[in-house]
Amino acid sequence: MAETLSTQVVVVGGGPGGYAAAFKAADLGLQVTLVDTQPNPGGVCLHWGCIPSKALLHVAKLLNDAKQAAAWGITFGEPQIDLDKIRAWKDNVVKRLTQGTGTLTKQRKIEHIQGRGKFLGSNRLHVDLVDGGTREITFEHAIVATGSSPVRLPGTPDSPRIMDSTAALDLPDIPERLLVVGAGYIGLELGSVYAALGSQVTVAEALPDMLPGADRDLVSVLSRQLRKTFEAILLGTRVAEMTIEGEKVRVRFEGDKVEQPEQLFDRVLVAIGRRPNTADLGLENTKVKVDERGFIQVDAQRRTDDPHIFAIGDVTPGPMLAHKASHEGIVAAEVISGKNVAFEPKVIPAVMFTDPELAWAGLTEAEAKEQNRNVHVVRFPWGASGRAITLDRIDGVTKLIVDAETEQIVGAGIVGPGAGELIGELILAIEMAAVPADLELSIHPHPTLSETIMEAAQGVFGQSIHMYRPKR
Repeated sequence: MAETLSTQVVVVGGGPGGYAAAFKAADLGLQVTLVDTQPNPGGVCLHWGCIPSKALLHVAKLLNDAKQAAAWGITFGEPQIDLDKIRAWKDNVVKRLTQGTGTLTKQRKIEHIQGRGKFLGSNRLHVDLVDGGTREITFEHAIVATGSSPVRLPGTPDSPRIMDSTAALDLPDIPERLLVVGAGYIGLELGSVYAALGSQVTVAEALPDMLPGADRDLVSVLSRQLRKTFEAILLGTRVAEMTIEGEKVRVRFEGDKVEQPEQLFDRVLVAIGRRPNTADLGLENTKVKVDERGFIQVDAQRRTDDPHIFAIGDVTPGPMLAHKASHEGIVAAEVISGKNVAFEPKVIPAVMFTDPELAWAGLTEAEAKEQNRNVHVVRFPWGASGRAITLDRIDGVTKLIVDAETEQIVGAGIVGPGAGELIGELILAIEMAAVPADLELSIHPHPTLSETIMEAAQGVFGQSIHMYRPKR
């Protein structure tokens, strides 16, 4: 018979949302049990996603910077790439962070059960332990934070030559020719890594443009650079069939603009999206409602239709982003502890860690048009930034969307080196209902890329110091 334990809060899933929820609940004085398959919390993001990919993107940046340095009078020899050392360094980054989350779990006296949970009812969870055996947990409240998994292409052959993001991050080799299926975050970031390491990368995207939902002005800047980085970007192109031929993958493409219907690649990375991990959780034994796409329905406090169960992160509707999950987890823990709070952000920022980086938050120009919003749009090109010129990176743009009636900043986007760091100021501006004058009158240090935010704000209703616009 399975051992039974009781807890106030059980968190199912130890990713950025799950461990944030568990840590916050413990900090609020609740008895917490965390159920996850890994020895230490971190989830996909820390073990096989956000963190290892950024470690590899740092390697890619170094390689690209070394090539660019030739234009400044510094020439390096051909880089000697040691994949084993790169893997070891990437794995050590992950190890350091996961050991840190493990230590924090112990310090907070959270009971960490390594296993896979399944609900037996609104107050009972069955756990299949990783090392064998089972356990049952009775709880007052549960938080579902089981994340998401990569979507597979229907009919895809089962072969190590056809990789998902997890396999690609293991760097099995540097393929001469790599096909990336999907021009979203994951495909473009990992494609950039392999291109820097020496692969000829082709990207195939079924939609007419890459990164749907992002601001088109910003995407156009990124697109111009990626067309230099990649061998080809095939938009409006669908992968109809893949077959394994020895050490190659034969791919048949379909689309109005397809010039070579069949091509051979050494490896294929499929990055066409992710689906919520809500199957086989036993949710049918509870009052939790799941929609036709597998997402758990929740309210602003992250409550499900079952009063004992909350859900956060990728299993709930909205962008599948680690920082969204973390904030949802904190809200859920606070609600369980009795606080009257809700998950109601004005914006959820998004960042692409390609070269150049692309970041945006709030309303885009296209969304403003769709909503018939009266807005002022201003763009500050980095060609007018002293700091960007010293970096030899004048391809960037800083963009503000300002409501014409309230004069509040309602949207922002940046494309260029360090965009992911710079967007933080604009997130705060939108959340605090700032107006352009708030940014314009805040003295920004010179010479920095952050000045592009100040100068964009100057240009909303007047003239930017370093860019002249003739009056109409």
